[in-house]
Amino acid sequence: MKTKRKKIILLALVLLLCISAFAGYRFYKYFYAPNINVGTADFLYIPTGSDINDVFEILERHNIVVDMSTFRRTANFLKFNNVKPGRYKIAKRMSNKTFINMLRSGNQSAVRVTFSGNIRSNEKIASVTARYLEPDSASIVQALNDNDFIGKFGFDSRTIIGMFIPNSYEIYWNTNAYAFIERMYKEYEKFWNDRRKTKLQQTGLTQGEVSIIASIVAEETNLISEMPAIAGVYINRIKSGMLLQADPTVKFATGDFSIRRILNKHISYDSPYNTYKYKGLPPSPICMPSIAAIDAVLNYEHHDYYYFCAKDDFSGKHVFAKTLAQHNQNANAYRRALNSKNIR
Repeated sequence: MKTKRKKIILLALVLLLCISAFAGYRFYKYFYAPNINVGTADFLYIPTGSDINDVFEILERHNIVVDMSTFRRTANFLKFNNVKPGRYKIAKRMSNKTFINMLRSGNQSAVRVTFSGNIRSNEKIASVTARYLEPDSASIVQALNDNDFIGKFGFDSRTIIGMFIPNSYEIYWNTNAYAFIERMYKEYEKFWNDRRKTKLQQTGLTQGEVSIIASIVAEETNLISEMPAIAGVYINRIKSGMLLQADPTVKFATGDFSIRRILNKHISYDSPYNTYKYKGLPPSPICMPSIAAIDAVLNYEHHDYYYFCAKDDFSGKHVFAKTLAQHNQNANAYRRALNSKNIR
């Protein structure tokens, strides 16, 4: 009788151990076992306004989760229903619990938004930004053209391009268009630090005027070493009351950036951006001014040059002149070089 009882107890213990092992295995499988396909996607994008069912659908569609049934049950057990939009990094051997805790906490990964200096319009700003962030280009253009909104930063829809400093920025993917502009204004304020503001006071220019001149300088040359000298030419012209006569402003006015040679038909084009016709600075920057060009204006060369012309060797360098007669000699040499290359 005792032997039979021992067998029953032993069987019961074995059964209990099996049940415990099975429960432990299920617990491990649901919460701690790797369940994420790293190779299918590097990031999970959860759009604004998504609910938990949307998240499940995205995970299934992109085959991000190995076993959706355990993921669903774990999400239900952990009461994961407050979905936070964003871009989430998918790490190797992630478990359901780790992945859900990341999503629930909103611990997303920022994207690197990069602007270069060849941007000339709000539409281009928007199209570049939309490559990185959730808002589409139309909503970003709308925000950039919202004068009531951007007016509080001291800009309007024409001058707002001067608020953007070409650089790379870490921004959350689901940042909306208006929050994006607010972030860019904070970066603009950081850029204009005490050192640059001191330089600004020494020039007698405003931040907006520096941005406009810098945009022209940036379009004139890619040679950073020449930028301070070219900036000095334009500032000399401004101080003397001369027309700027900047070729890049003519291209901007006509909207034809393929022009290689400025002709009379171009300089007669009627636009406030045509500095051959209208004295002073154009109404706004003609491109997103580069950091190098802005600093070149702030540190412009003090010289007696009022003219410059591309060198006739097509090196990209320029020759500078103090008088119109000297400049005409340089310009004629460059024209002959253009003619020899049949550049019209």
